[in-house]
Amino acid sequence: MLVSDLIELLQEMPQDAEVHFSYNYGDHWRTQVAPKVDEVYMGEVKYSDYHRMPKVIERDYDDEHDSTDEQQSQVVILS
Repeated sequence: MLVSDLIELLQEMPQDAEVHFSYNYGDHWRTQVAPKVDEVYMGEVKYSDYHRMPKVIERDYDDEHDSTDEQQSQVVILS
């Protein structure tokens, strides 16, 4: 999804509605939880074979432990 797609979808929503994001909690029942979005920021992600999805690059840690030749992307992160 692009930022322009998100803006278009959000314009159809009530402007005073809270924003949450959902994910599978990982429990036995595969419960979907939905905490509030507290932050929106630009960040870098790269694919993680271990997680089988993009992970947020934490510069202080990842610079020392990951190679710099892996594909990285600038993205908008909701957290």
